[in-house]
Amino acid sequence: MLLIFAHLAASVGPMFTRSFLFALLGLLFLAIPAEAACYADYKAKKENPLRLHYGVMRIDSNPCTMSNTVRQVVAQRLKASGWKLLQVQSVFDDSGLARRKKDAGQFFLRF
Repeated sequence: MLLIFAHLAASVGPMFTRSFLFALLGLLFLAIPAEAACYADYKAKKENPLRLHYGVMRIDSNPCTMSNTVRQVVAQRLKASGWKLLQVQSVFDDSGLARRKKDAGQFFLRF
């Protein structure tokens, strides 16, 4: 392929070569699949006084499935703000986001 490109570049000139190169790069970017967003909904608590909340956070998980890694990521983010993870309820994509927004309230995509 490179030999064909080098021969083509030599025969048609630098302007065509640049245009062809940009077109080729554009096609390569289109060929890379975009990763769908992944979210987890969870329950957390704080002590003294006891406070509970339900929330939704975006996570980097490929595939978008429940795993110990997902639980650890959620727990670490919550811990940084003094919250303790009680349970990861589920893991879902964009299609489940809207119906959870009202229930999560101020904790919708907060962490």
